[in-house]
Amino acid sequence: MSSCAQDGQTKLVALEAQEGDAIATFAGGCFWCTEAVFERVVGVKDVYSGYTGGKEENPTYRQVSYGKTTHTEAIQIIYDPEIISYQELLDIFFISHYPTQVNGQGPDRGAQYRAAVFYHDEAQKQAAESTIQKLASSGKYRDKIATTVEPYEKFWMAEDYHQDYYELNPGNPYIIQVAIPKVKKLKKYFPDKVKPKYKVEK
Repeated sequence: MSSCAQDGQTKLVALEAQEGDAIATFAGGCFWCTEAVFERVVGVKDVYSGYTGGKEENPTYRQVSYGKTTHTEAIQIIYDPEIISYQELLDIFFISHYPTQVNGQGPDRGAQYRAAVFYHDEAQKQAAESTIQKLASSGKYRDKIATTVEPYEKFWMAEDYHQDYYELNPGNPYIIQVAIPKVKKLKKYFPDKVKPKYKVEK
């Protein structure tokens, strides 16, 4: 179970990008962290926390976080490909999670926190697989890349209190200990991809 519990309503969503925009779906551990990272990326218009990759209908946070479903916590990103490319999003994703950790991320253990790229089309699939191959042969990691590449099917929006959790709960110990370091990695490795208003935050 995550440190990041309450239950509420979830809903199946089929986000539609406006003309010229695109969608990316990533799972990289607790969605509070990945949402916070990508909300700060230039060209990203919206980020939503939710559940995907499983077969159960109407999953709730309590069910998912206790490993009672086959879903994983994930985020869905609406972005402008004229400003930020899918490849750049992938590069940011792979520095914001531990790609060699199996069935978990950091303190959160279980398949409900597994890392995955859920591709929406063949181009995204090829980009994700190519990125993983390059990382695997780079010598950067001693262990095998565990992040999977899976076809996108459904995305269930998480309960309202999970949306923008980082912004609304800055004093939460989990946010301080786990999420803030991930945001700092974004700023360290991709300073030119950080939205101006977030460059000055502590």
